[in-house]
Amino acid sequence: MKLLAAFSFLVAAVSANSWASAHRERAAQTAYVGRLMRGAVPTNNSQLRRLEQNNGQNMNYEIDISGYSVKFEQCQLVKSFDEDLAGQEDASTVLATKRFAIFRLCPNNACSSCNYNYGEYLVDLDTYLQATVEYLKDYQEEMCNTCNECQNTNDDQNNGGRQLQNNQNYNVDCSTCYTECQKIANMETNGYLDATNFLECQLIYSPQDDSVADLYAGPICASQGSKIKIGVFTDQYCTDLDASKDPDDYLVSEQGTQMKLSHALLKLTYMDTCISCKEPQNANNNDQGNDAQDADDVIEMCETLYNSGAKCETTHGFNNGVSNYNGYENQLAQEEVVCDFVQSLKSGTYDESGEIIVSGASSSIGGGNSTTGGQKFALCFFILGTIGLAVYAGVLHSKLTKGSVNFSSNGGNLA
Repeated sequence: MKLLAAFSFLVAAVSANSWASAHRERAAQTAYVGRLMRGAVPTNNSQLRRLEQNNGQNMNYEIDISGYSVKFEQCQLVKSFDEDLAGQEDASTVLATKRFAIFRLCPNNACSSCNYNYGEYLVDLDTYLQATVEYLKDYQEEMCNTCNECQNTNDDQNNGGRQLQNNQNYNVDCSTCYTECQKIANMETNGYLDATNFLECQLIYSPQDDSVADLYAGPICASQGSKIKIGVFTDQYCTDLDASKDPDDYLVSEQGTQMKLSHALLKLTYMDTCISCKEPQNANNNDQGNDAQDADDVIEMCETLYNSGAKCETTHGFNNGVSNYNGYENQLAQEEVVCDFVQSLKSGTYDESGEIIVSGASSSIGGGNSTTGGQKFALCFFILGTIGLAVYAGVLHSKLTKGSVNFSSNGGNLA
């Protein structure tokens, strides 16, 4: 029984070590990538991609991504240790929920077959949503301005089905755009609130009863990370999700009218997203998300996302990434860590709430479910060692038993 107990203890110890090792590695990766993300803060356009090199001479080296388009891949929550929470006496947990978005830069017109010469990037979800929603709102506004031009023309016969093109290179179908633009303009009148109004965590319900918690609304990852929605939280930082509640049940207008969320604009940030990074050639100002005042041909949204994101480029054959330019040595040195972490997010290391998924003694690191070689060796060593000890104990017990019989047959004499 002692041998069996020892064997059970050893197996449990190896299994626990496997889980602990996986947990530590994932937590370390999460913390490290978190530090990378905190350090990747967009600066002004003149500082972003201009480097000094070659004997002190000022040389302009620009990472040109104008030939690529942004394609959304995945949204993922990750819970990891947070020093600030650990230092708060009234904190209910030491795990902070971090929100990430994974996107690709695909060669233009190739979002549907983006399998080579692309870059893969990890950015915090807030940055991703702020950048894309700002672009899409400007895009939407310009579309409706152009649509109004259709309606104001006197030549109804010629413009009924004609397509006009605005300075966003956006084709407007004059025969259908008016209805869509009217829905946008009259959204609140019709009882809807734009879901993009809740990109930042905000209070949606404050009961008079102090025993009932306040409720907040903020972005969440849904459908295994393929969608972004607005969820209900029980804390002001939107970390404690209450999946049983629907934000539509708590939204009211200033007049007290019950409201519902419209996800039409929010869906464009993740569903079939393929936004060209190239500035329109006829852009003559800095409006509508364009960035015509700088020297490049890249729209502001792409600049923000690219310069804020942790990068995984050389693995995918990305031709125009940081590997071609001096001044990005640190990013290149850490690229493998970023690629591994991105792959671990995509391979299902975390569930929708951000918790690590651990199944038995296996771990999911770098995209595969495996037990390390050292863990396999230790487990085999302990199993074989335990079996050997059991065999030796059986032989020893047999010898001792025979010895006791001979001793009794001699009547107790030691001769």
